[in-house]
Amino acid sequence: MAAAVAVEGGGARGCLALPLASGRSIPVLGLGTSHQGGYSHDAVVHALQKCGIRHIDTAKRYGCESLLQKAIKESAVKREDLWITTKLWHSDYGYENTKKACLESCERLGVEYLDLYLIHWPDAHVPGKSNREIRAETWGAMEELYEKGLCRSIGVSNFLISHLEQLKEDCVITPHVNQVEYHPFQRPQELVDYCRSRDIVFERYCPLAKGEALTHPTIIQLAKKYGRTPAQICIRWSIQNGIVTIPKSTKAERIQENCKVFDFTIAEDDVDILNGMHDGRHVSWDPSLIL
Repeated sequence: MAAAVAVEGGGARGCLALPLASGRSIPVLGLGTSHQGGYSHDAVVHALQKCGIRHIDTAKRYGCESLLQKAIKESAVKREDLWITTKLWHSDYGYENTKKACLESCERLGVEYLDLYLIHWPDAHVPGKSNREIRAETWGAMEELYEKGLCRSIGVSNFLISHLEQLKEDCVITPHVNQVEYHPFQRPQELVDYCRSRDIVFERYCPLAKGEALTHPTIIQLAKKYGRTPAQICIRWSIQNGIVTIPKSTKAERIQENCKVFDFTIAEDDVDILNGMHDGRHVSWDPSLIL
């Protein structure tokens, strides 16, 4: 695991960052957005102005890139102080489509470059062509966007070892990030280890297992032990495991709570307890059937 480094300006209060192979450093804590009731203008502004959040994660599929432009402008946070991630949806896969989609996302977000651009999903849905062929073609465009500086870092989401191995054979640049479902019930350690062996930073979505983790007796017990909330235990556990973590919330008080995870440490024995809760369940997409 790469050592965490301090973020210039601090990020979320006391936030750290992990270095990427691109030469950039990604804040270990961000704010996720979603298309299913997962966006609030006031919450984003609060996160940026009051919580020190500087890492925002979105996607074309979520339909809120244009809304984020308004919230970022209202927050008055400088562009150079922000880390903005968005994602390419499969309807835009392919060499020319990918380049066009990136420019359109930049326009909606009101930015001249993206800090991180991700291929959202390994299934291409293109008749007459294999997923592998389309992924390689799409990644070729991502490499060009990176080399031109339009995307400061590039990566993938929901990719398993098999998908990454194919990309390794077909392309030149190794993804800088792989964003995958990760929580106490879904801890794909083999994939984490593989990514680290290739200098791919592992990023996590669904850190609270869509709320399922918040009511688990073991997590509640640990929250009481540390005088924290179940959400804070899950987020802190993830960060201590070296995982970039992007919890979603549309409530200012929850975002505030989620950011207060840099002033305590979970003991190694308790980290082991949380690590041992893995049962393989998914609360989001399961990419294991995608060739």
